Amino acid sequence: MKELSLDLLGEEAMVDLGVELAASIANGGVFSGAVIFLEGDLGMGKTTLSRGVLNGFGYQGAVKSPTYTLVEPYEFEQLTIYHFDLYRLGDPEELEYMGIRDYFDTNDLCLVEWAEKGAMFLPKPDLVVRIGLIDGGRVVRIAGQSEQGHKITARLSDRLGL
Repeated sequence: MKELSLDLLGEEAMVDLGVELAASIANGGVFSGAVIFLEGDLGMGKTTLSRGVLNGFGYQGAVKSPTYTLVEPYEFEQLTIYHFDLYRLGDPEELEYMGIRDYFDTNDLCLVEWAEKGAMFLPKPDLVVRIGLIDGGRVVRIAGQSEQGHKITARLSDRLGL
């Protein structure tokens, strides 16, 4: 499966993409866990996309970036979604102290912002979402990195009619 590339205009479009991504991950309730790295500069929409994913699983509350706590769990009936923001991580070894490996259960979804700051302590991602700036909006590139990631990407492509 090739990389998906989407041009998005506005915050609502980013949230909508997150909802579609959630549906592609959930696969009609047959969820088998995933690790997704969200890449992009400050203010590109990584947390907005995460909000869309959470909305897609039924969460309606506020979603803020867990910049100071490093991780925010969201518990659902079928899974737990862990939203990580490693931007302020001082030393990657801090992840080891917080028991990072315990978060990456095969039945959970992990959304990781600024993964490069903790690379040696994180598992390989199933999906990498890169967000960049274009005139008037964002370009989002989504690439599967594992069999699970390729399946999610294919389902997303089908859902979006690409």
